[in-house]
Amino acid sequence: MACNRPVEVNVPDSTATSLEPLRDGATTTRRKFVAGAASAGLALALPFRPPWRSERQFDTVVVGGRLIDPAQEIDAPRDIGITGRQVARVAERIAESEGRQVVRAHGMIVTPGLIDIHTHVYDGVSGVSIEPDVVGIAKGVTTVVDAGSSGATTFPGFRTYVAAPARTRVFALLNVSSPGMTISNELADLAYIDPDAIVATVEANRDVIVGLKVRMLAGIPGGDDLEVIRLTRLAAEGAGVPIMVHIGGQTSPLPRILEMLRPGDVVTHALRRNRSILDDAGNVYREVLEAVERGIHLDIGHGRGNLDFDVAERALSQGIRLAAISSDVHRGNALGPVFGLPTTLTKFLHMGMSLEEVIRCATSTPAGIFDFGEELGTLREGAVADLSVFQMVEGDYELVDSGGKRRTASRRLVPYAAMRAGRPYGAITR
Repeated sequence: MACNRPVEVNVPDSTATSLEPLRDGATTTRRKFVAGAASAGLALALPFRPPWRSERQFDTVVVGGRLIDPAQEIDAPRDIGITGRQVARVAERIAESEGRQVVRAHGMIVTPGLIDIHTHVYDGVSGVSIEPDVVGIAKGVTTVVDAGSSGATTFPGFRTYVAAPARTRVFALLNVSSPGMTISNELADLAYIDPDAIVATVEANRDVIVGLKVRMLAGIPGGDDLEVIRLTRLAAEGAGVPIMVHIGGQTSPLPRILEMLRPGDVVTHALRRNRSILDDAGNVYREVLEAVERGIHLDIGHGRGNLDFDVAERALSQGIRLAAISSDVHRGNALGPVFGLPTTLTKFLHMGMSLEEVIRCATSTPAGIFDFGEELGTLREGAVADLSVFQMVEGDYELVDSGGKRRTASRRLVPYAAMRAGRPYGAITR
């Protein structure tokens, strides 16, 4: 019967051009970029409401794709049945007729919804921040973590005006400085670090705040970066959450900073040009390797100045284990060189990491670093139905690191569609 045919969920033809490569250095404007992202993201934003009663088993089935789910060690053709906000079945074959909606992913890659643990999305308040949905769900990233844009005095606005209305799932790392990144150097006065206020803010907002962020910036009074870490450690232990440490501006040697970290903490900007995880001879610090062994996580945090191809290739050749590949995307780099998480993953594919490895660094391992309150980073049956669909597009694509070095890749990941908690969205560039 005609009325029983499943609804096909595909990106509308009108958005087809938005799937074309956005060349690094292309002339465009932020206004056009934001408008395009918003319109494409809305393409599938409204849940389908069938006018008939149906006995179909699933609300949505995703069929024909290659599922890469590192948490389950799956890299194989799989179909997925979704009921409500949960994954109900993962199988080699699910009939289209079993779903009220059908996402046809033939020839595409299906992954758990990507998780970007380093972004800046306090748009309109923190100077560099961008709208979360432009760099989140519209790019196949269903969960973003804002890395320190807000502090204890500025977090209430972040919760109300950013995290709550976003279509992307938004969490926060609370900046240890009370104003957060609303001033040029939030550590210019150590009086801004109030451990009691930090703990109280975390306690009142554990559903959104998953850790603390401290930026080792140049200009800390007296160069006393170890005191900054000591105060941060005190607050983290009081709140029972991990720390993400931004390296690059510290005056103390990195091994000394690492001594003050605990298992579960994160070092971000690990592959920057200067003051990275490499010593002066270009070798990974022995103390970094030891820190990884005892449970310290290494994160990329690409950003405008924190990914160097030469450093990354050297570290990877020495067997360094990355826990997370994150974008550090914000208004100052969303039009290049970062663009977003899919482009950042593409860069590491080009540098020799496998597809399974880069997907792991944007799904299951980030999900294990922070307590998100529910099972993310996998499409295991019973988990939250956060899902991304990507095309692997062949061609010649220019990739640029934070210092302007260029590489030509032969393929790149292009977001096609995404679902957050079972609700479908369209997708746009990169």
